[in-house]
Amino acid sequence: MDRTDTYIRFFDISLSALFLLMLVPLFIVVATALKFTGEGEIFFLQDRIGKGGKKFKLIKFATMLKDSPNMALGTLTMKNDPRILPFGKILRKTKINELPQFINVILGDMSIIGPRPQTEQCFLAFPEDTQKRIIEVKPGVSGIASIVFRNEEEMLEGDAEDKKEFYDRVIAPYKGKVEEWYIDNRNLYIYLMLIFLTACVIIFPEIKIYKKIFSGLPQPPPELRRWI
Repeated sequence: MDRTDTYIRFFDISLSALFLLMLVPLFIVVATALKFTGEGEIFFLQDRIGKGGKKFKLIKFATMLKDSPNMALGTLTMKNDPRILPFGKILRKTKINELPQFINVILGDMSIIGPRPQTEQCFLAFPEDTQKRIIEVKPGVSGIASIVFRNEEEMLEGDAEDKKEFYDRVIAPYKGKVEEWYIDNRNLYIYLMLIFLTACVIIFPEIKIYKKIFSGLPQPPPELRRWI
């Protein structure tokens, strides 16, 4: 483990422990609401691809029907997806559903910042060279691709008739380039800046300040320029 990895792991554990402690009251409220709404499930556990290609169980608050991965677009989610439960819409919009992933960080499966952990379906949509690069580091609760693609559900909703084909042909290759940019430039400054930017886009969803801070990001394909 090099110095950057050591520093990042220190912040991962320290900040995740602090966040989880502060979030206990919110977790109790959300867990109670989920228990008595929808299908009564509190957590959603799903296999994701981690560092070295090793699979791990990602922890989220449940926001969709239990059998949703076997329905419609599988692990892809669109805007106004009918599989999303009513309370789940609130959790997804506010990103509260993502907060249990800090447990994954404590367990060592993830970092606070890194490439988003993909399902096998979405991981295999990346070009083979990108797949090899992404598994060089731990996946993240947030990251540059999470910020750039915060409107991914709307991108899929767009003009594309075949959502999966549009994801595989347009979104996945560019998302892979963005993730590779992070891996190539990964350091403590970018790690901390991305934590700050994640908070910014949660509060101000339409803000695109990341384009000024990280001017060297890969240029998006024409199909995505209105979104990015």
